[in-house]
Amino acid sequence: MSRPRGVQQSRDSRAGASALSSVAGEAAGRGLHVAIIMDGNGRWAKERGQPRALGHRAGVAALRRTVEGAPELGIERLTVFGFSTENWNRPAREISELMGLLKAYFRSDLARLERDGVKVRIVGRRTGLQPDILDIVEQAEARTARNDRFHLQVAFNYGGQADIVDAARAFALKVQAGLAAAEDLTEALFEAHLSTAPAPAPDLIIRTSGESRLSNFLLWECAYAELIFQPVYWPDYGPEHLKSAIEEFRRRERRFGLVPAEPVSDDTILAAG
Repeated sequence: MSRPRGVQQSRDSRAGASALSSVAGEAAGRGLHVAIIMDGNGRWAKERGQPRALGHRAGVAALRRTVEGAPELGIERLTVFGFSTENWNRPAREISELMGLLKAYFRSDLARLERDGVKVRIVGRRTGLQPDILDIVEQAEARTARNDRFHLQVAFNYGGQADIVDAARAFALKVQAGLAAAEDLTEALFEAHLSTAPAPAPDLIIRTSGESRLSNFLLWECAYAELIFQPVYWPDYGPEHLKSAIEEFRRRERRFGLVPAEPVSDDTILAAG
């Protein structure tokens, strides 16, 4: 005997609502993962008649403020875009300055990060990095490996397209070696080969400076991330701007491809029957 159509639709709607609640609950059950494209250092310096290098140094201070304030806003993981694969095309002097800032940041802040329970992880390609950069990256990861209060991921020598290519190549090599079959590939298995794995996808991606694009950042991982573009240069950024972004994020309804079910009353079900 078939069920009355109204009853079946109401049950389907409730099932859909349950699935939506389950997906949203998974995200709500942990702290937020926020990713930031730290943009505007050069323009900040130019407007003040200063060299770009001073803008980058001011940007490091903004990163310090933001990392310190993030846990109080319900953020568990922060991923920041430190140096892209495309940044190698910048003038050699500026590249040297950026590399020096990475070293200076970890030399000055690593002890505090370690003490405060921050786990540091660098994502991106390590080939091509100078030995002194690799050394400080490995030190930062090793010294904070057991921390779990807060996760700081720095995308360095990173590009979203390059990371996808590297993941595809890694899986292809496994197939070539007989360790996997092409038909084994799923979205989850592919994602496990990205340099960002096994971290969860970001809930929110922020870009500063007023620009409204992703610039090759977390292209796979951003599938269901909320995007917020803030008209503030990165050197001026701080916890108050991050709080504003989180407040906007909280006002949004995340559906993850599902459709929220309309509430169905018992009277509707009885009438349909």
